[in-house]
Amino acid sequence: MEIVPHNRALGLELLTLEDAFAVCHLPYDVALVGNPATGVLHGGAITALMDACCGAAVFMALDVPKPIATLDLRIDYLRPATPGQAVLAEARCFKTTKNVAFVRSVAYHDRVDDPIATATGTFMLQTQTVRAEGARG
Repeated sequence: MEIVPHNRALGLELLTLEDAFAVCHLPYDVALVGNPATGVLHGGAITALMDACCGAAVFMALDVPKPIATLDLRIDYLRPATPGQAVLAEARCFKTTKNVAFVRSVAYHDRVDDPIATATGTFMLQTQTVRAEGARG
């Protein structure tokens, strides 16, 4: 996860990696607050957390590592994050085809059954090797 500069800048951490499943952590940082009057984390930071966690779950669902890209990520915000608290995200890749992976995710503080947001995503799976122009072989 830290190989992606944006993830590193946000302080995202992988806590759990299992078969088709990931748990990620976004620490509270005042630099990520959307409204200084409330202290609530910006929705974009939570979106980035969920996107990264979904991608990690997709990687864990693959038999062979390959490049992936987010095709669609629908996020439903159910309530604001609590100021001063870190946010966790869990993601599970529940289906892969030759070209596409399907993922669900939940963002929360302490309890997954009290979500801040839920997400459903689709990710493209690279199916062929792309050679550089002029490459031999």
